[in-house]
Amino acid sequence: MTIEPLLLASKDELRAVAQAHDARWVECALGDFTSVARGKLVHADDFVSLGGCRLPSVVMGLTLTSGEPEAVFGPLLPESYDDMHLRPDLATLRPRPGRPGEVTVICEPSGPLQSAGGAIDASAWSPRAALRSVLARFAAAGLEAQVAPELEMFLLSRDAQGGLRAPHAHVGAPTHERACEVLSLERLSHFNAYFDELYAACEALAIPVNGHAHESALSQYEVNFRHGEPLAQADAVFRFKRVAREIAARHGYLCSFAPKPFLGEPGTGMHWHFSVHHRTAQAGPGGADWRPLFATPDGADSPALQHFIAGLQKHAPAAMAFFAPHDMAFDRIALSNASPSHASWGHESRSLAFRVPASGASSRRVENRLPGGDANPYLTVAATLGLGWLGLQAAEPPLAGMPEGLRLPRSLPQALDALQASAALRDLFGAPLIDTFVAIKRHEHVERAALADPRAEWDLTHLLELG
Repeated sequence: MTIEPLLLASKDELRAVAQAHDARWVECALGDFTSVARGKLVHADDFVSLGGCRLPSVVMGLTLTSGEPEAVFGPLLPESYDDMHLRPDLATLRPRPGRPGEVTVICEPSGPLQSAGGAIDASAWSPRAALRSVLARFAAAGLEAQVAPELEMFLLSRDAQGGLRAPHAHVGAPTHERACEVLSLERLSHFNAYFDELYAACEALAIPVNGHAHESALSQYEVNFRHGEPLAQADAVFRFKRVAREIAARHGYLCSFAPKPFLGEPGTGMHWHFSVHHRTAQAGPGGADWRPLFATPDGADSPALQHFIAGLQKHAPAAMAFFAPHDMAFDRIALSNASPSHASWGHESRSLAFRVPASGASSRRVENRLPGGDANPYLTVAATLGLGWLGLQAAEPPLAGMPEGLRLPRSLPQALDALQASAALRDLFGAPLIDTFVAIKRHEHVERAALADPRAEWDLTHLLELG
């Protein structure tokens, strides 16, 4: 399986877009396996002349704590940290909120990298490129997907002892939350200033937020997105997590997407709704005639919906390494509050892994409720659509109930073993991405396990602010 690098824009295109935004500086942003934004701020002239910028390949093999696993550097990525070329996707170029004369653009890595296996293009390590590759399969079959994410997050402060609590929204605001504040509009209003600034940044960055609410845990909020094209939606979530953290820091507290900050409270989910349409005919000036794939004309579930779900069920154990990529994520599942432990499916119930919400034929969709807030949006969307695609090809029915065969991994090492052995995900994503991801996560697991208090010293020190 070969992942094609992003097409390189011409210098004239790059110059024109920089001038259109009156940009003197360009931020070239790249998402790593955790979806931490890495990259460079470069002068617009250099951005045009280089067709982006250069970045050391070490960033594609770093752990969340900036560790450099021996299983990665040498066997998989160059020990010499050779430079990659970051190619910008100009469709993502936007003004940076609050930074006149500065724009930001999402990039993908390209260029040959030397490792023990020979020269491989850097795009093979790109989660975003992996999603583009899956979408190319859909397009070749005359299919088009639409996705809509729901992100849960915590707004928190640390006390003098380093413990976590709900933050002071502003001077004079109440300092304590109570259990009865689930879906509280009053509590929500205390953070109007934060969400106003966040929504303004989302508008500047074309992040299609659609509303928010106080969730069911201490100082937890859910932000909903309008549905849209999968790559654009993954870009939006990548950008949202970063800007939500940055603005929270300016308000004096932290925003966290960690999957289980409080063992006694519900965890943090990142739920995605997926619908698929197929092209039935080539129309005239209006373009293709798209029809829902997941419902019959009379509004019943279609066989294709069940095949899509069967593909998810069959390969969910391996995909859990993407949906729950840290040890803390398995606390969310073990101490469950509507966090599924089996690859179950059905209608309406939020305890299911793959839920079919009540909907009309045109909006029939599957909600993947397995991913936590720490999941990489590109890998999450690519895995869900890719495995659903495999289900459509196999045309098998899904399994009902919660038989042992649908039981999901109970720990990160179990999920990584399943991913390492998955021929299906290797075919979808390529061996370099799978092997590097597994090696990074094994390194993080061992590092964390060696600590006297893994939750305090690893999860709540590193993952809380970067996941």
